[in-house]
Amino acid sequence: MSDESASQVTSQAALRHVELYTDGACSRNPGPGGWAFILRDVRTRKELTGSGGESDSTNNRMEMKAVIEGLKALKKRCRVSLYSDSSYVLQGLQTWMHGWKKKGWVRMEGKRTKPIKNVELWQELDLLVARHSISFHHVRGHSGHPENERCDEMAVAASQKF
Repeated sequence: MSDESASQVTSQAALRHVELYTDGACSRNPGPGGWAFILRDVRTRKELTGSGGESDSTNNRMEMKAVIEGLKALKKRCRVSLYSDSSYVLQGLQTWMHGWKKKGWVRMEGKRTKPIKNVELWQELDLLVARHSISFHHVRGHSGHPENERCDEMAVAASQKF
């Protein structure tokens, strides 16, 4: 292992490790939407929760907002284990976003370029994700996963305020 690699491993281990659970909800899609997150420090088990919503949104926007708001709650660089039931968010962060950035935040449809849906949220996620060391984990929605169920309840409650 090179000195640089060893240094990276050491610095990764020194980062505070947090788990970020997220969920979004939307009735009528588009319609009133809510998002929620649970941030948990792995060592201390202390939690921070947050939720909010919009009067006119989509389920995908709310899933993205949950991740955005959870990451914004972190004041220092962390090692983040992100848990989401949204394939849209996880695929976007791990695969699609890299290509969109290279192409100037557009996507190809045949031989034509098309704007990326929710581009302002993807760009915000891009900036936030770059601040942290993140691992991505898919959770099956509505399958009894305790934190996902809690986030779902908070997101639905937030959406019902609109």
